[in-house]
Amino acid sequence: MMYDYLIVGAGLFGSVFAHEAKKHGKSCLVVEKRNHIAGNIYCKNVDGIHVHQYGAHIFHTSDRKIWDYINQFSEFNNYINSPVAIYKDELYNLPFNMNTFSKMWNIQTPAQAKAKIAEQIADLGITEPKNLEEQALSLVGTDVYEKLIKGYTEKQWGRSCRELPSFIIRRLPLRFTYDNNYFNSRYQGIPVEGYTAIVEKMLSGADIRLNTDYFAHKEELSALAHKTVFTGMLDEYFGFCYGSLEYRSVRFEEERLECDNYQGNAVVNYTDREVPYTRIIEHKHFTFGTQPFTIISREYSSEWKPGIEPYYPINDAKNSALAAKYQELAAKEERVIFGGRLGNYKYYDMDQVIAAALDCADAELS
Repeated sequence: MMYDYLIVGAGLFGSVFAHEAKKHGKSCLVVEKRNHIAGNIYCKNVDGIHVHQYGAHIFHTSDRKIWDYINQFSEFNNYINSPVAIYKDELYNLPFNMNTFSKMWNIQTPAQAKAKIAEQIADLGITEPKNLEEQALSLVGTDVYEKLIKGYTEKQWGRSCRELPSFIIRRLPLRFTYDNNYFNSRYQGIPVEGYTAIVEKMLSGADIRLNTDYFAHKEELSALAHKTVFTGMLDEYFGFCYGSLEYRSVRFEEERLECDNYQGNAVVNYTDREVPYTRIIEHKHFTFGTQPFTIISREYSSEWKPGIEPYYPINDAKNSALAAKYQELAAKEERVIFGGRLGNYKYYDMDQVIAAALDCADAELS
């Protein structure tokens, strides 16, 4: 065996593990089916603009340990995520806060906003929400739901809110302050060199094979290392023996525009059901770019099918039960470590991926 670890997938989890393994004197072979490293946080440099190839990634955490860890690989700027939402010809601030309520109802004080929401909730008389629509209405009332939740959610999930289970929305944060900072996290920003540069540094010292399908060479590759760190699809590893887990996918439509500023914000959500895309990202605003041109990406949510990239695990009751069966099989694999969003079939933010990878490496390498 030539390596201590075979790492399947050059995304954030595998890269953190590879970096920690190197610190312990271990050798790693990283195989990646795409033609680039960094997984879904991959950024390509287009004439000085870092384009987030697979959707917007804003790093945020309240864990100082994780913030210090990621900062050793890159300097971060002070970008604050403050998206806006467009509903028909109306524009609102996100998350739901006093700027949102003031625009929607022409009110000024938190007491007025709370009274308006409470009045709308009382009028509905919903005691036991039976679906996502009723759950959301019982939390925020009619106006916020109709304008800012309904259409966007139906585009994301590809089905009516009345067909979605209520537990998908357990809570909806309402802020009664004039604060457009989307995250509550203590630390947030964007790496000034882009995410790809971070992963390049993490993988320094590891051997990397791109354009390599692990499953097409599974026996040969596994024989090269004592253990495998697998960050691909959990169900695929076991040959879909219990059936396929479900995911949502995203299609990106990228466009270069010969203007210096297209929408005035990095993230603009389109919450009207009739607009086919969920949001438009203008990448230069993540790093306060001043280029005379701009690059935008329209995002279209879609059902996942074999052959396209899975993005978001659908952690409903049915899929969670199926994932548990696969996780029982995974626990029996003595030479395989499963990790990441796909390997654990779990939605992770970037800081959570890093924390999970560090915990895994600590347990494995110490």
